[in-house]
Amino acid sequence: MESPGPGADLKTAVIGAGWAGLASAVEATRLGHAVTLFEAAPMPGGRARRVDHMHGMALDNGQHILIGAYTATLKLMREVGVDVEKALHRLPLSLRFADGGGLKLPRLPAPLDLLTGIFTARGWTWRDKSSLLRTAIGWRLSGFRCASTTSVADLCTNLTPRVMQELIEPLCVSALNTPVPQSSGEVFLRVLRDALFSGSGGADLLLPRVDLGALFPDAAMAWLAKHGATLRIGTRVRAIAPEAGQWRVDDETFDRVVLACAPWDAARLVRASGLPADSWCETTEALRFEAIATVYVRGASKLAEPMLALRSDPATAPAQFVFDRAQLDGPDGVLALVVSANEASREVLEAQVIAQAAGQLGQTSLEIIQTVVEKRATFACTPALARPPMRIAPGLQACGDYTEGPYPATLEGAVLSGLAAAKASITP
Repeated sequence: MESPGPGADLKTAVIGAGWAGLASAVEATRLGHAVTLFEAAPMPGGRARRVDHMHGMALDNGQHILIGAYTATLKLMREVGVDVEKALHRLPLSLRFADGGGLKLPRLPAPLDLLTGIFTARGWTWRDKSSLLRTAIGWRLSGFRCASTTSVADLCTNLTPRVMQELIEPLCVSALNTPVPQSSGEVFLRVLRDALFSGSGGADLLLPRVDLGALFPDAAMAWLAKHGATLRIGTRVRAIAPEAGQWRVDDETFDRVVLACAPWDAARLVRASGLPADSWCETTEALRFEAIATVYVRGASKLAEPMLALRSDPATAPAQFVFDRAQLDGPDGVLALVVSANEASREVLEAQVIAQAAGQLGQTSLEIIQTVVEKRATFACTPALARPPMRIAPGLQACGDYTEGPYPATLEGAVLSGLAAAKASITP
């Protein structure tokens, strides 16, 4: 660790040990703060954590995907001791279906990878390909910018139905977790720009080979303990309040506080603190959320690739992607089927996913292991969405993927916000 930085001697509380909170705690510790990390749950990780199944199988509370453009996340993982090359399976962007259709990028420098992927997309007519090329050129000429009120559907009016169904809809729901008609075109273009045009490998898929705890939270906690941070896992913060230029966190006093908990908990703590921060609370409380469900099944035969896209219909075939856990160093015969923007009941969802796997994958002898539903997995990334700022009051910052920023609810957005909150905490 480097010599004490500009935050030396500042006593800092980080409330919440999701990826944003862990990033903030690591950065604050690196800057010389005396950090105490609070987490109400029995383990760190937040909405990207390990879930121990009753039969001893390590599952996750969602099948997260990283991409090559997640530079801040990958850098932080390396800094806390994660062997990124071993922990993640890297492959070029692929939205292939079980029948072989769809788009898959080759290993070529950008933008040749995208151009080649479009020209070689299986099952696409020349009309499909040319509609995407013309539209993508228009996006690039505009600098990947549009009005904040534009939806993804508005951006794609000149695309063919096949391109919408096999490219835009899977990309949009995986990146923004919001249906195309309600998704922010401004944020979608930013994601496309950074993934496809920021350099070679930016669009690569990075699929975890380890459970989500081992991917980052466990290493971050070990790093924090080694470097002197105080870790309070299983400890819920009941109240915060300003006190003579400092902050009271339950019965302790701190110089700085970073709220890295869920937005609804952050708003509750701020409202109860007596701060004149109604605007911040109202913006945070106005956020809407989307659910993500992951259905784990066993009894499967090997898929053609570690990850396949699925032809999705919200009414009858809700899953958008399937992951072969055996090809990602997991147990044999286990698949994870992911349903973004889920609204169905657990019973209906499981029945539909089993039928979808039989019809599209030819997997007819599957048994449900567990279904994990994160009811408020991500904020709904809608056009012209007002997101709360990082700074709430002197010495009080918020971080999380929901705060002001260019990205949707992603691990990269969470990490970037955590790093920024720690740096901002140096000054009141």
